[in-house]
Amino acid sequence: MKNTVLIPTYRRPLDLSRCLSALQAQTKPVDQVIVVVRDTDTQTWQFLQAFPANYLPLQIVTVAIPGVVAALNAGLAAVEGDVLSITDDDAAPRPDWLAKINAHFLADAKIGGVGGRDWIHHGDKIEDESRAVVGELQWFGRVIGNHHLGVGTARPVDVLKGVNMSFRTQAIANLHFDERMRGSGAQVHFEMAFALALKRAGWQMIYDPQVAVDHYPAQRFDEDQRNNFNAIAQINLVHNETLVLLEHLSPLRRLIFLLWAIFIGTRDCFGCLQWLRFFPSQGRLATRKLLASWRGRWQGWQTWQTEIRGQGCMGVGKVKELMTIDQ
Repeated sequence: MKNTVLIPTYRRPLDLSRCLSALQAQTKPVDQVIVVVRDTDTQTWQFLQAFPANYLPLQIVTVAIPGVVAALNAGLAAVEGDVLSITDDDAAPRPDWLAKINAHFLADAKIGGVGGRDWIHHGDKIEDESRAVVGELQWFGRVIGNHHLGVGTARPVDVLKGVNMSFRTQAIANLHFDERMRGSGAQVHFEMAFALALKRAGWQMIYDPQVAVDHYPAQRFDEDQRNNFNAIAQINLVHNETLVLLEHLSPLRRLIFLLWAIFIGTRDCFGCLQWLRFFPSQGRLATRKLLASWRGRWQGWQTWQTEIRGQGCMGVGKVKELMTIDQ
């Protein structure tokens, strides 16, 4: 199988250098490396101009629109491999990464996506905890990630993580990353929308902890600063999650999800119960988190409703077109 690796990057040339070095060390040689670079990112352009052309089958794609979704969609247009693997510029795939990815795709033609563990490094420390449940969408709409903590054997999952996910290009076909995802950089949950769309099309998603990358979380150059609360980033995150789940869930599960999200929620996306839980320790910050989460839910609902109305209008237009033809 021919392997394409797609890396969106922005203003992190040292991290990108480590990532490309890791791809050079693959036991199964990579056939195509696509690096998507913002047109204004002079740091990265200078690095790539000095990068030895014979080290990797490197292809550079330019994008002018901010955000990971635009970068990935620009890269998709250039993919030539049978398998597309996506990772971040601040990650370093382990030497057997591509070989193990290919083994899963060759073993079962129904597998459309393969993900694995990202071992997160904080300086000299590595997050080495373990979780059995990974990448699961529960019946009432709660999404469990834990991709960075997964252990055990390979198993089916619902969602993959952007830093370590691979897809059979036959499964992707004409699918693109959802441009409705909000955010000027990270656009959280873009990968959930992609994986769930493939599942709806009948493809299986697999998570194997042995398909591993080392992840060195680097600075982000947008409103989403990882562990620091930012109201805009929170609204965007919750909007994206809400939109994706409303499109994926059945009508009954949508209702249950909305009630659960508003009145209970999670430690990352507050509902009333989580606000009560954290208010004694966080005070006004807990209230800001609750309001941002509710606002994100409402905006996600509005985006979904706009899409539904648009589809309805398209349907009416199609009927009128057919009636005109019949006449």
